[in-house]
Amino acid sequence: MKKLKLVSRACPICSSKDQSNVYAEENYNLDSLDGYAFASRKMPENMHYRLIDCPTCDTLYANPLPSLKHLAKSYQEAAYDSSEEAHCAARTYARNLAAIAKSTPDTKGAIDIGTGDGAFLEELLKAGFTKVVGIEPSDAPIKSSLPKIRPLIKKGLFNAKSFKKNSVSLISCFQTIEHLYEPLNVCRDSYRILKKGGAFYIVCHNRRSLSYSILGMKSPIFDIEHLQLFSPQSAQALLAKAGYQRIMVKPIFNVYPLHYWLKLLPAPKGLKIALISFLKKIKLGYLPIMLPAGNLAVIGYKDK
Repeated sequence: MKKLKLVSRACPICSSKDQSNVYAEENYNLDSLDGYAFASRKMPENMHYRLIDCPTCDTLYANPLPSLKHLAKSYQEAAYDSSEEAHCAARTYARNLAAIAKSTPDTKGAIDIGTGDGAFLEELLKAGFTKVVGIEPSDAPIKSSLPKIRPLIKKGLFNAKSFKKNSVSLISCFQTIEHLYEPLNVCRDSYRILKKGGAFYIVCHNRRSLSYSILGMKSPIFDIEHLQLFSPQSAQALLAKAGYQRIMVKPIFNVYPLHYWLKLLPAPKGLKIALISFLKKIKLGYLPIMLPAGNLAVIGYKDK
C-alpha cells in the first residue's frame, strides 16, 4: 500500500497544541483513490487523516497531514465532472450578493478563491461586479469553463502577492476553506487585499449541523480533501482572528438535482450509480431539491 510522508501541525485556527481530543484515527487507503479523489462534488469515500477536536476553538482538524507540495499536485491533476452542480451552488451563493453589494464601497474588483469552472464568476458579472478574477489549482475545471469565463481564471494556488492591497471589494471562498493548508493566512491575506468596507464571503461545512449529527462518520464532510472542518463558533473565530468585523454566520439551504443528493447518501457505491443512472434516464434525477445540507455562509467586513 502507498504511504504518505506526513507532517505535524497545531490547530490551524487558534494554534493550540492540545491534541488530547483525538476525534478519529486515520482511515484512508491511497491505492483505492481514483482521479476524482481531489475533485469537487465527487462520490464520497469517507476517508480522512487523523482528526483532532480542538478544545479551544471547536475546529476539527487533520494532524498529521501531507505536504503542501503533495496536495497541490493532487489538485492540479484532479478530474472534473460537476459543472451542473457547480452552477446550482453558484446560484445559491449568489442570493447574498445584493445584500453584500449594499455594504461594500463599490462593485469594482472581486476574487473567487477555488473558482472551479468559474460558475460563480458568471454570477458576479450578472450582479454587476467588474474586474472579476477566479483562482483555481485544477486543470480540468478550467478546461470546462465557458470561453468567455476562462480568461478570467488564474491557474494555481491563491497568492496574495499577485494582488494590490486595498484593491478589491469582495473575496469569496466557497467549499474551499476546508481544503486550505493555512486557512488563517488566506483570510488575513484577503483582508489586506480588500478595500475598506470590502467583504470576505465563505461557505463551509458545518460540523455541528443536524445532518452531521445524524450521519456521524458516514457524513460526506469526512473526506481525504478536508484538512479542517468548522462549526459556527470556529468559523466566527477564524474571521475574527483574521481581523474582520460585522461577522455574520448563517445556514445555507442548497438546491441541487436529485441525482447529486443521492450521490451523498451513505449507501454502496454500485447501488448509487445504478439508481442515479436510472433516475437520469427517466429525467427524475434532474429534479431540483432544496435541502439544508449542513453548510454555513460566513461573511465578514474590513471596517478598519
